[in-house]
This record gives sequence, structure tokens and C-alpha cells, in this order.
Amino acid sequence: MRLVEFYSEEKTCSYIDSKKSIFRYFHIQNVKPSFYHGLLERGFRRFGNYFFVPMCQGCNDCISIRTLIDDFKFSKNHKRVLKKAQNIDIQIQKPTISQAHIELYNRYHQTMRDKKGWDYTPTTPESYMDMFVDGHQDFGYEFLYFIDSQLIGVGLVDALGQSITAVYFYYDHNFSHYSLGTLNILKQISIGREFGLKYFYPGYWIKNHYCMGYKERFTPFEVLKNAPDIFEPPIWEFYTKE
Repeated sequence: MRLVEFYSEEKTCSYIDSKKSIFRYFHIQNVKPSFYHGLLERGFRRFGNYFFVPMCQGCNDCISIRTLIDDFKFSKNHKRVLKKAQNIDIQIQKPTISQAHIELYNRYHQTMRDKKGWDYTPTTPESYMDMFVDGHQDFGYEFLYFIDSQLIGVGLVDALGQSITAVYFYYDHNFSHYSLGTLNILKQISIGREFGLKYFYPGYWIKNHYCMGYKERFTPFEVLKNAPDIFEPPIWEFYTKE
């Protein structure tokens, strides 16, 4: 395992325009699953061989959370989402790349640019491989969602130790009536429960945020209370809604 540390340049935050963001990165070839799990417990996320955590001066709005899988209860709305999606075929496999992946990813980000003002740069097979296929080793998987053999959603996940963690999800907005983002989370929690995993990590949560606040719906969960370095113990506490 070889680790290279670096920091991103400070730039305008992607989620809160009035703030600046900076990320700490590790580039790790052939990461050991136990080391990755330690990073996950300390608030890091993974894209390809890159592991990152926000290190923004004077801001703690991005909160690392983890849903307690055994205690999670499917609400009436969750059950409606699952029932409505009965005609969606789901395939779970190691991460791959195809023309359908690339076209769906680009359509998704074009729509998010128009709806929410996201920056948009079309992905290429090389950049997609770098972000979503490389580095998956034994723990990375993709959930592929199909209707009549048409790819309508791709959920990248990692499963390691006692946890399952969402890496990224993109989908066809023409099928938004299926609540695909919610469906993807519910399926990952279900798989985690089936395999006896303890935690589901959905990524960073920003309370009451128009784009990142939805993760509060998947309770009960714990929040990371400190910003530990890799050799410092993380402090997780049960979240009680104020």
C-alpha cells in the first residue's frame, strides 16, 4: 500500500456559495480494507484511488453520519417507493464502464446543471474509470437499475468490515417518479441488513440543505463529533433531533 497526501486548492463551496472549501486527499494504491474502514470511520470518502475529507476553515456544516441498519424502520413512504419499483430490475456486480454508463452520467449532470446550477464537464471513459472503477478491489460494487433493459440508474457502493457506504448515484430524470435516489438508499440498507452489516454511510449531511438535507430522513443515525487524524480515535454519537 502506497499513500500520497495532498490538499485541494481553496475554492467556493459547491453547496454554500458564501463559504470556501478545501479538501485533504490521500491517493492510495491497493488500499488495505482495514485501513479504508479506519478512514471511513474518520469521515473520509472514496472516489477511485482517492480518499478525501473536508478541512474547511471555520465551517463544520458537512457532517459525517451513519445509519444504524438494525434499528432502521421502513416508513409508509419507503414501502410505497419499494412497491412502485417492482418493475425495476436490479443487478449487483463489480463496477464496470459502458457507453450506457457514460451517456447516463452526462445526461444526469446536464439536468443537475439546469435544475440546481451544478458545474458541468462531460465525463470521458478515462475520467469515469479514474473516479468510479479504479480502486474498487474486493469491496466495490455497482447497483444497476433497469426498466425493459434500459439503464436508468447506477449506484456505486463499498462494502467492508461491518459497513456499507454509498460512493455515488446518478440516474435518468425521466424516471424521477420512481424516487430513484430514495430507492437506491433503501436497497443498500436492505442489502446491508441481509449480510448482517451494522452501519450504512450515506455521505456528508448538511442540515436543512436543499440538496444535502434529505439524508436526515434515514434515521436513526450517529454523527461524527470530532475531526480525528488517522491515528486519533473517532467520536460517534447518536443523533437526537433538536
